[in-house]
Amino acid sequence: EVQLVESGGGLVQAGGSLRLPCAAPGCTFDAYAIGWFRQAPGKDREGAPRIGNGGASTYYADSVKGRFTTSRDNVKNTVYLQMNSMKPEDTAVYYCAADTDIRAIVGGKDEVWGQGTLVTVSS
Repeated sequence: EVQLVESGGGLVQAGGSLRLPCAAPGCTFDAYAIGWFRQAPGKDREGAPRIGNGGASTYYADSVKGRFTTSRDNVKNTVYLQMNSMKPEDTAVYYCAADTDIRAIVGGKDEVWGQGTLVTVSS
């Protein structure tokens, strides 16, 4: 089964950028679509970009559209979340999730989840 490891979290100033890798070592990585989610303290989990196994299908939540992009490197078994023009409301724990069907990546129990990485945006 695929295992996911997020990294790259930290403190960034408003207006700045950050890139989060989601690595999946030792698996048939190109069989999986990957989705990004985030959860701020006291708030529900929110979906961010999703990317298909070949990188061809990408969906964006309205709250991050135009600022966040996702890409994948199937040689390195890694998906990246590039976050630009960051806002304090982007502060959250960011998770990546995997499924063989991009339509099944909905933030539920059936996806495979990473452990999350904390991103804090200061004003």
